Amino acid sequence: MSLIGYEIQPFTATAYKSGAFVDVTEADIKGKWSVFFFYPADFTFVCPTELEDLQNEYATLKSLGVEVYGVSTDTHFSHKAWADTSPAIGKIEYFLVGDQNHDLTKQFNNLREGVGLADRGTFVTDPSGTVQLVEVTPEGVGRNAAELVRKIKAAKYWQEHPGQVCPAKWEEGAETLAPSIDLVGKI
Repeated sequence: MSLIGYEIQPFTATAYKSGAFVDVTEADIKGKWSVFFFYPADFTFVCPTELEDLQNEYATLKSLGVEVYGVSTDTHFSHKAWADTSPAIGKIEYFLVGDQNHDLTKQFNNLREGVGLADRGTFVTDPSGTVQLVEVTPEGVGRNAAELVRKIKAAKYWQEHPGQVCPAKWEEGAETLAPSIDLVGKI
C-alpha cells in the first residue's frame, strides 16, 4: 500500500540534535517540508555513509525550507553515543530521532516485523504533513542525498505550479510539461 497522500498522525519522540535531547512531535513538521530518513541501526555499516551524505546536503535542504529527521529504532541515548564516537555521525546537524517503541516506524509502515529494525526508507512530507515522496531500498543498498534534493525540488515545483509536471531527470530551471489532450501520444 502506497503512503503517497498519507497525512502524518500525532506522535511524540525524543531526538538528539546539536548536543542536546529535544522532543519532536507532528506539530514540528507542520508548515514546512520534512524528510523522515529511516535507517536500520546505529553503529552499522551502510547507515553512517548515508547519514553523512545527507549531512553534506543539509544546508541545501535547509535553504529549501526542508527539515530532516533521521530515524532508527535505537534510543536517543544511542544516537548521542554514536555521534560522540563516529567522526561521520559527529558532523550531523539534523535531528536523530529515537523510535525504540516503533511508533514512527510503524506509522510509515517501515518496520521489519520480527526483527525490530526500520527498513532503509525515505518519506518526504509537504507543509500540510502529507507524504509526497517515498523511497525504500533493501538493507544493502544506500541512498543518494543529491537525488533526494532533486526530487524534493521537483515535488515543490509541482505543488507550487498547478498544471505543470516535471519529466524524468528534471532539474531546477529545466522545462516542465503541461499535460493536455494535445500532448497525448506526442512525447
